[in-house]
Amino acid sequence: MEVLTRAFVDLNLWSLFVTICNTLITFLIVKHFLFKPLRKMLAAREQEVRDLYAHAETDRREAEAMKRDYTVSISNAKQEAADIVSNAQKRAERHAEQILEQANREATVAKQRAEESIELERKKAMNQMKDEIADLSVMIASKVVEREVKADDHKRLIEDFIDKVG
Repeated sequence: MEVLTRAFVDLNLWSLFVTICNTLITFLIVKHFLFKPLRKMLAAREQEVRDLYAHAETDRREAEAMKRDYTVSISNAKQEAADIVSNAQKRAERHAEQILEQANREATVAKQRAEESIELERKKAMNQMKDEIADLSVMIASKVVEREVKADDHKRLIEDFIDKVG
């Protein structure tokens, strides 16, 4: 039995050695054909994820920069619009003032012309009244005196009469 036990132990050692070798060979084959491609695939996937995160970060930064530019642009546009409105209001006010000044000048000129025209018409009316008064006074004087009044006397009488009447 000893021989059998020894053979069995020898066989078990040999079997253990073969099993270890088989396990080692299997491990090397699995490592070479399975783990290396799997690691390459995982590394590639990891790199792809990193690239995606980097690209996303770049896009986020660009979006923030665009948002800042947009905000500044909107602010500038609002300021420009306010400036345009302010300038338009100032121009409109200046234009209104110019129109008022021109209307005042025209009104002053029209008033002055009307006053001149009134004065001229008043003088014409006074002269016409003087002539009518002179004719009437000549008629009255000639009837009263029953003689004809000379032109110089006539003028002097008219002037005296007008001075007295006012």
